[in-house]
Amino acid sequence: MTERYAVVIPAYNEVATIADVVARALKVASPVIVVDDGSRDGTSAALAGLPVTLLRNDANLGKAASLWRGMQHAAALGVAGVVTLDGDGQHAPEDIPRLLGIASQHPADIVVGARLIGREHAPRSRRLANRVADFSIGWAAGQPLDDSQSGFRVYPAPLLARVQVPHGPGRGFVFESEILIAAARLGVQIRSVPIVAVYPRGARASHFRSVLDILRISRMILWQLVRRGMYPAGLYRSLARRRGGVADEANETLNA
Repeated sequence: MTERYAVVIPAYNEVATIADVVARALKVASPVIVVDDGSRDGTSAALAGLPVTLLRNDANLGKAASLWRGMQHAAALGVAGVVTLDGDGQHAPEDIPRLLGIASQHPADIVVGARLIGREHAPRSRRLANRVADFSIGWAAGQPLDDSQSGFRVYPAPLLARVQVPHGPGRGFVFESEILIAAARLGVQIRSVPIVAVYPRGARASHFRSVLDILRISRMILWQLVRRGMYPAGLYRSLARRRGGVADEANETLNA
């Protein structure tokens, strides 16, 4: 593979895991860019000695702002695309080559590491919330989605230059849902690679605020649907099973 992809890792108070995640990512990709979102626990200091690009927000601006800053920094390097993953250890950097393998075949599309393997071990409330999100975001995007809430993704650089999605403070987790919808409306396919659902023992509490963030995401989805007359064509497409694609490949992996 000749194309170069940058890895962007947003981090907020990830001192316990960030060095391990970055060291493993460096073994399979370069450059690796960490955006420290105003951490107060020594996250940046934990990266000392690692050949990583470190960007620091003076204050906690939220995941959306950190992702966008890292993406723009990466795009300025002339990379073909950007791999994003979380710094808390729930995404295995060793899976990056698998996602890039699909990205190399479909360079204009978004590739998502879909947490399909072992997802039955996730808390029941989280599984239910993810299924509702997959359905509603897939409706607004007009295509079926296997894991709309996974932050382990590959974005093509040309898409990041075209897509218009709010990413300021307060957008938080809305950004990762909305960018899928915006990309789909530009004709981009959202492709899936099955990955293991990892829930590290002793991991810090999620930054996702159940009530507030779900309300924000729901409001965004409703607005996207209302502005398109509830998008009945999108509902039909989201319910239609994709045949012969990566989604079916994921299911075959699960059933093997």
